[in-house]
Amino acid sequence: MGKETLTRLGLYLSKKPLSQAKLSRRTGISKDRISKLHIDMKSRPTVEEIYLVALALQVPYSDIVDFLCHELKLRPESEWE
Repeated sequence: MGKETLTRLGLYLSKKPLSQAKLSRRTGISKDRISKLHIDMKSRPTVEEIYLVALALQVPYSDIVDFLCHELKLRPESEWE
């Protein structure tokens, strides 16, 4: 599957040595949902799903969140009021 068809989470997961089937078994998230989180740009992972994935991959939760949200920035301070 080309990287252009992967979601941000799908891209992160594609770099890890755990198949979608094993991830599903470890987390309890259905195979269909895991697949959607990989390729469906409209799918948004829940906090609980990200947490379970982090546990299954044995990585800090913040690593996944940082990867998914690295482009988010606060508005300039001049616009705060």
